[in-house]
Amino acid sequence: MPDEVLSQDEVESLLSAMDPAAAAASAPTPRQNRPPAAVARSREKVTPYDFKRPERVGKEQMRALQSLHEGFGRNFGAALSALLRTIVEVKLTSVDQLTYSEFVFSLENPTCFNLLRAEPLEGNLILDINPAVLYPIIDRLLGGGKQPGPPSRRPLTEIELRLVSRITALFMIELRRAWENVLDLDLSVERVESNPQLVQIVPPNEVVVLVSFELTLGDVRGMMNLCIPFNAIERFSGQLTSNSWVGYSRGGATSESIGTISNRLDRSHVELVVTLAESTIKTADLIGLRVGDIITTDHDRNRSLQVAVEGITKFLAKPGAFKGQKAIEVEGTVDSRKVDAGMA
Repeated sequence: MPDEVLSQDEVESLLSAMDPAAAAASAPTPRQNRPPAAVARSREKVTPYDFKRPERVGKEQMRALQSLHEGFGRNFGAALSALLRTIVEVKLTSVDQLTYSEFVFSLENPTCFNLLRAEPLEGNLILDINPAVLYPIIDRLLGGGKQPGPPSRRPLTEIELRLVSRITALFMIELRRAWENVLDLDLSVERVESNPQLVQIVPPNEVVVLVSFELTLGDVRGMMNLCIPFNAIERFSGQLTSNSWVGYSRGGATSESIGTISNRLDRSHVELVVTLAESTIKTADLIGLRVGDIITTDHDRNRSLQVAVEGITKFLAKPGAFKGQKAIEVEGTVDSRKVDAGMA
């Protein structure tokens, strides 16, 4: 007898003839009658994972880096504005993880590729300044006007490198201040390259943290990138959390901190000035003053004297002597905002 394949309808009719309950169990469940758990599993979001770009830096560390460098951008922009005597806006645009090869191939050639040493971090950091904004800054340092010149596509000269060192020195000062609550960095420039592909501080597939800033100088905009290899901050990743470097400012005053501040204030020196009287004379009379001359004033000898602490009137006193020395006796305190009206 030749083999015959039963259709689905024939299989179901055979099952229903043998056991109606089995037929109901074997019948396909409509989609709308699926249990909620099955529907939830079918709707689970699948997140792709790229093994070439592993997420090695945690989200908390990334948030801490972002907050840290946002403050750095504001301070560096203010310092750069003071140096160039014009408004320079420095804005943090992104903090990303990527491989070192992706970072290098995203840069222009030639560029200003600074290799930084940051003790106690291992390895090197990289500061890249885009020529689109670097040459206008150099032009400004050399006394150029507000109108930027044509963009240049060439390596920096020796004179230009000396001028750029002022920018990188300012960058390292502000970066050290931004990191001082996490680590005390000792920053220095090892060398400057124009071709980024000639410098390989880590393997091409090594993960780096790229901190990107946008510099705005008038109508000119350009990027500045800080590349931090993961192996440089791996040992200190536990310290690089949002709570470890900003949480200290949220705590309340303790008895120890109040005592420490009070002791330091008690030993501090302040300037105390007693105003005996005020008068006006002509310049010719002032120049002609000699020893023994008498200056008359309208101040009543029975009126109290004003005592100022660091230029602010705080006390009222009367003159006198103590153990052969000129002295004052404090009569009371005054409100410095009302002293002028009260003494009128």
